[in-house]
Order: sequence, then C-alpha cells, then structure tokens
Amino acid sequence: MTVSPFPAPGSQGAQRVFFEFFAGGGMARAGLKGWRCDFANDFDPMKAAVYAANWGDDHLVCGDVAKVKPTQLPGRADLVWGSFPCQDLSLAGLNKGLGARNDNEHTRSGSFWPFWSLITALKAEGRAPRTLILENVYGALTSNQGRDFAAICEAITEAGYRFGAMVIDARRFVAQSRPRLFIVAIDEAVALPDGAISQTPEAAWTPARLQAAVDGLPEAVRDHHVWWALPVPMEAPPLFSDQIEEEPADVPWHAPAETRKLLAMMSPLNRAKVKTAQTLGRRVVGGVYRRTRPDAQGRKVQRAEVRFDEVAGCLRTPAGGSSRQIILVVEGDRVRSRLLSGREAARLMGLDDDYILPARYNDAYHVAGDGVVAPVVTHLARSLIEPVLAWDDGAPAMIAAE
Repeated sequence: MTVSPFPAPGSQGAQRVFFEFFAGGGMARAGLKGWRCDFANDFDPMKAAVYAANWGDDHLVCGDVAKVKPTQLPGRADLVWGSFPCQDLSLAGLNKGLGARNDNEHTRSGSFWPFWSLITALKAEGRAPRTLILENVYGALTSNQGRDFAAICEAITEAGYRFGAMVIDARRFVAQSRPRLFIVAIDEAVALPDGAISQTPEAAWTPARLQAAVDGLPEAVRDHHVWWALPVPMEAPPLFSDQIEEEPADVPWHAPAETRKLLAMMSPLNRAKVKTAQTLGRRVVGGVYRRTRPDAQGRKVQRAEVRFDEVAGCLRTPAGGSSRQIILVVEGDRVRSRLLSGREAARLMGLDDDYILPARYNDAYHVAGDGVVAPVVTHLARSLIEPVLAWDDGAPAMIAAE
C-alpha cells in the first residue's frame, strides 16, 4: 500500500471508532483494520447473521434504518461508513432513484434519507462524525438525470461538510473489475494538512462521467467539493487464476455436455478467445457472463462472453441465472466450467479465507456481491482518513505552541 503524500504530526491516541450502516457482512469493518465498530446496522436478517458470525452482535442492530434512533448511536464516531442500497441507482436496476427526501414510501436506495436524518440528528447534538464515506454504484452519478447525486451532495453540504467524489475500480486492489462511487466528506471544522487536497483531480479516480457530474452541481454545492489527494497503489493486484479452488465445496464442475453448450453460446469472437487460450500450453482461467445480445438478424439471443485478462467481471447479487459468474478453465484440449464458488467470490472482495460465509451458496454469493471491497476501504482509511484525523488531533496543540 502506498504511503499518504502528506504528513500526520498528531498521534492517533485512542482507538478510532466508526459506525457502519447498511453493513451487510461487515466488509467495511474487514477493511478498517485496527478500528473499533461501536454500531452496525443492516435490514437483512441473513446478512446480519453473517455479520454476527464474523464480528459479534453486541453492537449490531438488525432492522430498518428508519427505525434506528440517535440514542442507539453511542458517543461520537470518527467515521461513519454508509454503503446504502444501490438497486434503484444501478444501471442494471429499475433506476427509480433515491425518491424525495420526505417521502414516506422510500425506494430501497431511498433509505439513504432516513440514514441521513440520523447524521443531521447527531449534528444537532454536537456529535456528528468528523468524517463520512458513502459508497454506491457508478450509476449513482447519472441516476434520475444526475439529480440523485446532486441531492446527496447538497445534503452533505447543508450538514457542514466539505466533500470529494471519486470512482475507484477495485481491480487496482483485487482480481475483480468493480468501479464504485465513493464520496468522502470531512467536517469543515476539521483541520486539513497540506497535501490533503489536490488542485486537479487524479485521473485514476476521475472518469469523464464524474467530472461532468461535479461540473453539473449547483454552484453553492460545488464550492464545497474538493479533489482528494488519494495516492494510486503501486502494488500489483492478485491474479484471478490464483483465486480459483480446484475442488470447491459448494459448486460442482459442469458435465462436459454443459460446458459444450456454454461454448456453443459464444460469438465467433469469444470462441476465438478460447481457441487462443488452448494454444498457450498452460492453465488459463477466464470469467464468463451470460448476456442478451442481438444476432445478425437483430433478434435477441443469449450469449456467453469470456474474458482472459486475469480479472473477474463485477460480482452481482444472484437474482437470476445470468447474474452468476461462471469460470472457464482451459488446459489445452481440456476445457472445464462451473459457477464461481462462494469462497472465490469472497476472495474477489478481498476477504481472508477465515471469513465465515453462510452455508447456502446463493447467500454466500449475495453477501459478497452486495459488499464493498475490503482493500479499497483499507486504502481510503490509511491514505486519507487516518492521516487527516491524526493531523486534526495534533493541530490544536501546534497552534497553541505557536
């Protein structure tokens, strides 16, 4: 992991504390190494059970975030993490958006608003978190013609935070292509060290769609936006082929006839990729998704598309057969296929093999596919949040000494 480009003169002192909303299986917690979680919440009993199995349940509240009371949140957190539901913001979803702030019948992604009400309640009590990180799908930038992104940014600004948005693709950290939007907000009262803010956006974290979304913000909101100086990791991510189990416990290898059927679903271009892999004289692992594509006559047909670049496609929740990723292992004339296992999915999220997964395959895949990649969380914490908090802790003493 690269070192932060700015110094941190203050000492961390006591252990850093965070709250994790929409916690799922606790993948933000897995990434926040050395931090203490004093509150966690998720609506889904299955995910809450996975969270409890890995992290305990003494601080866990399973239920609707709209029913959580500020009195249930102990003290003041250094960080609040919120990976709020993405279904209504996703390009693959129904694109219903966040919904109105005061709407009593929220969309799933609209649960952001009751979550945000808790943040504003903490602010009124003088114990708002010094830092916030919100995470969601790339489609959140354009959902509802960009109005959802603008509404989130406006709410952050009204609460007294400066903020910066980044799109981080997990492929820089793990063997999975998973671009996600991260909004990092820091209380305007927090002292920032030199070098925390960049005068220009880092190209690695700022695709054109993000730049356009920021440019489209109302001027009063845009004035509170900054470009965080988050360093780009220098270490190479692991390879997809190294994540694969030879004998997974939860999924069988396909029968040869099923593998032939999968190959027959490939376009000539994708079939040629397989033939090339067969000539390499070594084991080659690829990831396959089923997708609906138009054929030469314009008819919609299901195709199998493969990639052999040592990066898996983005994990999705297993709502249907096409959402489950298939692996293809090519060793000369021998070609095998099967579903990605639950453990492999967890590895692609950066979770250690001692992370406890649910017994049911769909549940294990769902917990992984709905989570945040743990090494991305670690990078944000170590390279930005922790140095900022350490500097803020030390700043008053430095000012007094001057």
